[in-house]
Order: sequence, then structure tokens, then C-alpha cells
Amino acid sequence: MSQARPGGRLPARVYWVRRFVVLGIPLLLIVLVVWLVAGRGSGGGGTPAAAATETTVTEPTPSQTKASTGGILECTPDHLALTVAAAAESFPAGVNPAFALTITNTGTEPCLVDAGEAHRQIVVTSGDDRVWSNQDCVAAGTETKSLLLAPGPGGADAQQLAWNRIRSAAGCPDGLPAPGAGTYSLAFALAGATAPPVVFGLG
Repeated sequence: MSQARPGGRLPARVYWVRRFVVLGIPLLLIVLVVWLVAGRGSGGGGTPAAAATETTVTEPTPSQTKASTGGILECTPDHLALTVAAAAESFPAGVNPAFALTITNTGTEPCLVDAGEAHRQIVVTSGDDRVWSNQDCVAAGTETKSLLLAPGPGGADAQQLAWNRIRSAAGCPDGLPAPGAGTYSLAFALAGATAPPVVFGLG
């Protein structure tokens, strides 16, 4: 059992222990609080700076479109003007109706378009009756046809079409009834552009 020093003073070790208890416990509490706050702020919420990433979709530029066609601009519906004209207002029995189909580039640069039979759409109707379409019986080797159109009427592509007065349907079946006399309409479309339909008669 330790004895007190003369004069009632305690050993120096006792004073150092008391100082450590008085100063160390508050310091330990402060460190603990800071650690808890810092830990909550950095965890559980992910990474706020990278949480919201935005994806931007951009339309292809003319230079990108040119790159996909070897440096030539692809024709768009805004740059195409289509026309169709019948050779006569009416065609007597035994005479096949004939038409002129024209594709014009109304833009300021040459452009490329596929005008093959798998891409251009020519449809003959009579009222609600769909009579014939060029895409019902596409002949092998005519599916694609690349046209390079210079700007303006001088670079237009003109093709003649003679309809042999037969009816067609998807899959090209045989034995369909022949169209009779009456009023018909021919429509022409290509690459999103359309021509005003032309009306003609069959005798």
C-alpha cells in the first residue's frame, strides 16, 4: 500500500494519469465524431459526380453520310422530286399504257439513290382495287440500280414504263383476272419521296 509524500502531495505518476483522463477522453470523442461524419459522407451514396451521365444522340452530318457512300451524298426525300406522266389520257384495248418516270435532284450537290425494282414503288390502282405493283414480281438482277444525280433538271433520270395490262399480287401468283376497261391511277415513290399520281383510262 503506497504512502503519501510529506506535505500531502501525491506521487507525480498520479497527476499524469489524471491529466491524461481529463484531456484524452474529449480528444478521443472528437476524433470519433469526425470519423463517423466523414465515413457517412463518402459511403452509401455512390459517386455523385458520376451518378448522372447523359447520353447525347446526334443526327448524322452530311460529311458522315458522304463517308458511308464513298464521299457522295445520299439523296434524301427533301432533295428528290418525282414525276410520272402518261403517254395518253386513255389507251384503247390491245394497247399497253406507257408512262415516263422522272427523278430529279433538287439539292445543290450530286447525290446517290438506289432506284432498283426492290426500292422504287410503282402501283396501279382502280378505286380501292390494288391492280398491279412492280415489286410483286421483281426479276433477278433488277433489284438494285444506283443512280448518281447531278443537281437540277439537267441531271434528272427519266425512265419509260410500259404496263402490260396484267394483274399482280405478292408472291407473283398465276391465274389472276385481267383488268377490265375503266379508270386507273398510277403512283410512283422512291426513297421516301412520292410523285403526284397520274390518272388514265383503259378501253
